[in-house]
Amino acid sequence: MIRLTQPLTTAAILSKTYYNVNAHQPESVDWFNVLVAQTIAQLRKDAQHDNAILTTLNNVLNGPAKPDFLDAIRVTEINLGEEFPIFSNCRVIPVESGEGGGPNDGRLQARMDVDLSDAVTLGIETKLILNYPKPLVAVMPVALAVSVVRFSGTLSISFIPSPSASPDESAADVLANSATPPTTLTFSFMPDYRLELSTHSLLGSRSRLQDVPKIAQLVESRLHAWFDERCVEPRFQQVALPSLWPRRKNTRGGEKEEEEGRDKGDTPGKSPRNKRNSMDAGVLAAESSPRLKPEQQGLRERRMSAKKSHERLRPEGGSLSRDISRLRMPGSMPL
Repeated sequence: MIRLTQPLTTAAILSKTYYNVNAHQPESVDWFNVLVAQTIAQLRKDAQHDNAILTTLNNVLNGPAKPDFLDAIRVTEINLGEEFPIFSNCRVIPVESGEGGGPNDGRLQARMDVDLSDAVTLGIETKLILNYPKPLVAVMPVALAVSVVRFSGTLSISFIPSPSASPDESAADVLANSATPPTTLTFSFMPDYRLELSTHSLLGSRSRLQDVPKIAQLVESRLHAWFDERCVEPRFQQVALPSLWPRRKNTRGGEKEEEEGRDKGDTPGKSPRNKRNSMDAGVLAAESSPRLKPEQQGLRERRMSAKKSHERLRPEGGSLSRDISRLRMPGSMPL
């Protein structure tokens, strides 16, 4: 029988974890910075493999959402940066009413400062097409490069737990109900963030205009609006978390995995690829050995059959001559 406990309040959670929101000093999260840096480094490595990010960006920029007045967009420069964001000054506070987009009973949020100084750059080339009064009346080449130079702000992270069971609902009903929404992670930035961009533009084919201020203002305002509409309070991003319950199919390592391999016919320390290579080597050795003539092959087979018959007649610990003497025919030459 599974006993369903009542959800704890914010005060009870803080009391059981010995955390005083009024007296506790902000903490550094150096361990978190290391984990985030490792994750970002792996993402950069994966993006550069086989030009994966270049192919993806070209497909996205030239997708169905591309307007008709733009020609094909070509990515000319990608720089994913070399630095990592630094988180600091972390503190835990209760979620205030109207924050986080979910029920606020028993919820806490972590607020931390984040700072990034880098040069994450995306450069593209395209053509502006004038289709009035008829298609392709005029064409103007455009080159644009945008870099994120500096970002700093305050990040808020909180969890929205899955809805708890009602008092009339049994434990079996809770386990059988797979449609229950999972626990989600929400994050957002405070409105006082700082986003510094560097925009370079080039217009025309012969008489080129470089770094037009109006184009820089237009691009930067659009990027700020895009960021504000998605993850600046009161808006937030909500990510569903996977189940962390231990499962056998997710287990890796240990002696049990080697035993299962032996049950399937695999020897420890020898992968199927190594076995296949050894089999291939045996076939190559057999093919490279000199071939015998038919009469030599027949003589060799007769010798091998005679040798096997003698081995079958030899008892353990006995001699071959004493065994054969029992099978001597009358009138034959003595051995």
